[in-house]
Amino acid sequence: MFRRGGGPLGALPYALWLLAAFAAPLGAVLLMSLQDSVEPFAPLSLVPAFTQYGELLGDAFYWRTFLHTLALGAVVTLASAVLAYPVALWLTRLPARWRPLGFACVLVPLLTNVVVRSLGIILLLSPTGVLAQGIMAFGLPRPSLLFGWFAVGLSLVQVFMPFLVLALYDVLDGQDARLAEAAGGLGAGPAMTFWRVTLPLSLQGLRAGLTVVFLLASTAYVSATLVGGRKVYVSAMVVYREGLENLNYPLASALAVLMMAASILVTLLLSRLIGRFTPWLSQTRARAPIVVPRAVVAVMEAIGPWTGRLLLALGLFLLLFPLVLVAVASVNDTPQATMAQFRGFTWKWYGLIWENERYLGDAWTSAKLAAAAVAVSLVISLPAAFALVRGTFRGRHGLGAALMLPLALPGIAIGLGMLKLLQWFTVIPPFLGMLAVHVVLVAPFTLAMLRASVAALDRAQEEAAGGLGAPPVRVFSRIVLPQLAPGVFVAGLLGFLISFGEVTVTAFLTTARLQTLPVRIYAEAAFSLENTVNAISTLTILLTVVLLLVVNRFVALDRVWKR
Repeated sequence: MFRRGGGPLGALPYALWLLAAFAAPLGAVLLMSLQDSVEPFAPLSLVPAFTQYGELLGDAFYWRTFLHTLALGAVVTLASAVLAYPVALWLTRLPARWRPLGFACVLVPLLTNVVVRSLGIILLLSPTGVLAQGIMAFGLPRPSLLFGWFAVGLSLVQVFMPFLVLALYDVLDGQDARLAEAAGGLGAGPAMTFWRVTLPLSLQGLRAGLTVVFLLASTAYVSATLVGGRKVYVSAMVVYREGLENLNYPLASALAVLMMAASILVTLLLSRLIGRFTPWLSQTRARAPIVVPRAVVAVMEAIGPWTGRLLLALGLFLLLFPLVLVAVASVNDTPQATMAQFRGFTWKWYGLIWENERYLGDAWTSAKLAAAAVAVSLVISLPAAFALVRGTFRGRHGLGAALMLPLALPGIAIGLGMLKLLQWFTVIPPFLGMLAVHVVLVAPFTLAMLRASVAALDRAQEEAAGGLGAPPVRVFSRIVLPQLAPGVFVAGLLGFLISFGEVTVTAFLTTARLQTLPVRIYAEAAFSLENTVNAISTLTILLTVVLLLVVNRFVALDRVWKR
């Protein structure tokens, strides 16, 4: 069966899981948004009412928050693209032996949970931090950088820029180097080569990256809560507040639906916009090229290379330096987590972690949840990967896109919907509900990596074993599984990191008796601000680094992304 992929039946377990843990929560959100009453214990009505949408559209606060959120998402997406291009180009030009290290500079921040990275931004922008001290060194007054739109925007760029870097790297690394050489041979300098050759050929990767970053940035609330200092309100914060604090599920659901609609609309607009600049992909008539005056070309060639180097340095600084600040703060002899000024060296904050049973218990919960999510994800992803790679049935490509759909819709809608389902069906244990959602978040990544592993299998060995009389089960266990083992192991480790560090959706589903470590860090950072937060955050960074080193022993980190 695995030789032919098993047809669409191989993807059935994966599809059924998505129906139960992805489609059902979204359906619950849609149903709740059409309720007339906002009472928490009001009977569920199947008669649609648009009362909640009317309240959202008629209230200036909700309108203003919604528009501010969209504007923030657009600015963060644009800034991420500007910084991501130099970093992605730098990765493609690194020698092969150094490329895994370059990828580590992107993957370590990406796989470190968002709370830790937000703490790093708080330390960076602190009135006593490095940035403020540098500005004051020039004789300028102490800046007020923290707790505002600038701080939130910078934090979101730091959190989501790696997605754009990886999306761009995928297309930039596949470009034919002879095209740039030909442009240089025709007299084009580095700036015009980028403008005329590199940029147009990378627009498809740019579209994918812009879509993902806008979706994530416009639905984020963790960074806005921590870095905004309650002076910044975004739509996801309102959903969280209305759903979990005010128990106004219908209004929260209606706002979540509007956010999903905005995400889909922006995705369509980006696709149409990029399509206008890539006529060769849609086989439409090409537009006349934009003529750049010679004076402008001269200026671009003069400042272009230096601008690229400056943006590269700024991008790497923003990715890595906040994590360094968190590590330094973890040994700072000050009780306040946001105190950037170094007062003395101490290990006592690490000692307090081991004395705190809540940290240890929550870490164990996170580990169990991540291990279970990875196990289920691998079990449902492997047959789906065979079906998508080796299947010949009609609609195979559409099915593959549908199985990746959880990456394209706001996570807060899934969290809110699953929360309501757990309240309706109290027989479902909270851990199982949380596990179901984590599998939805992890499975698309494991599926993508396993598809590459299945595609790389040597089918000649399978055919030879079958020709010698080996039954399918023996062929799979002796021939296929050993070849898949490195890919399965790598997918499992990366899936573990993704699940272990998840906060945005998990925060909706935690209870007094069931809480994960990242959500605990989020709660501590938002309220107590004791320096043990930086110590436990540093340990999570080290865990990410160690697991990536293990991954690199099996598959080079740059090849992991190629999977």
